[in-house]
Amino acid sequence: MEKRVINPWDYQDNFGYVQAVEVKNEQGTLYCSGQAALSAEGQPGSGDMPSQLTQALENLETVITESGYRCQDIVRLNIFTTSVQEILACFEVFTGWAAKHQVRQASTLLEVKGLFIESLKVEVEATVVK
Repeated sequence: MEKRVINPWDYQDNFGYVQAVEVKNEQGTLYCSGQAALSAEGQPGSGDMPSQLTQALENLETVITESGYRCQDIVRLNIFTTSVQEILACFEVFTGWAAKHQVRQASTLLEVKGLFIESLKVEVEATVVK
């Protein structure tokens, strides 16, 4: 798989994403459902935003690796949150995770009225290509 990052500007580097990703010669594409702060038994977390974001990213990583893909091959990652203000206050959780896995992806961050379980604050979904 060939992956080319397109960044006409520099500001996005501070937020851990890129403007576009071109993929050529892929062997497979994995479309991940949104991952939230749920235990392996499906019980929702009720922690603060940093702990929920950490758990959601850990769950996403589990889905990706169990599927035989690598986090560094994420090409699109969307974040849905009930509070942009809260998530931006702890965004180093996300940028640290992305740096650790060498993720350079196109992203969208959206504030939503609610997620599928009331206590959840954040959900992440990804597209991964190999």
